[in-house]
Amino acid sequence: MTSEPGLRAGPGLLGGIIAAGEGSRLREAGWAVPKPMVLVAGVPLIESAIRNFVAAGITRLSIIVNEQERDCAAWVRRRFPELELRLTVKTTASSLESFREVVDRAPAGRMLVSTVDAWCREADFVRFVEAALRRPEDATVLAVTPLVADENPLRVDLDGAGRVLSIGGPSGELVTAGMYLVSARARSLRPPAGLGRLREFLAWLPQAGEPVYGEVIETVVDVDRPDDVTLAEALASAGRVI
Repeated sequence: MTSEPGLRAGPGLLGGIIAAGEGSRLREAGWAVPKPMVLVAGVPLIESAIRNFVAAGITRLSIIVNEQERDCAAWVRRRFPELELRLTVKTTASSLESFREVVDRAPAGRMLVSTVDAWCREADFVRFVEAALRRPEDATVLAVTPLVADENPLRVDLDGAGRVLSIGGPSGELVTAGMYLVSARARSLRPPAGLGRLREFLAWLPQAGEPVYGEVIETVVDVDRPDDVTLAEALASAGRVI
């Protein structure tokens, strides 16, 4: 696979989408559909995520949904019959378990993984993928954003070359944005016992000596609450950075 500027990922890069969360805050606010089917600008979150991958040239996807979302898995198969999909229906105990289900069920190699609720415009997603592929092949690359639209943001400190110095500290103008180009080696690592969340695994990677970089996407919305849906729809309709 090439990683030269301006080129898309191509058919060799694997994709993964984590869509196994309960979406409890949206459900409590009146949304009756499963979280992957929540509409932003008339498009379900899961469809927006898949469209982003396709726009970046990625057509092989490993996707996990929980056991209450079987209909969502069937809908994805009907909506995207042309893609090579591996759909896992499983209710997991944590985001890290969901991540492991996605990456462990895919062939070896680098893998681009996104959470289903990390909403961004297609062009921004493609630019992230292109930038991430220019980093060293053994590096893991995180999408980071200055748009802190999260109740519990995971802050990131970068050096002048974009390498991650630390993840999860109390300060920093950038936060993780729910999209990760995971190196083949990082996919195979097993973290210490006691790490239960994906954010804890990400924070552990640089501590373990893994090369980790950040690439900025100006506007990514973590769609967890009604206000997040409103913000994402405003960005979709505006077609510009706010």
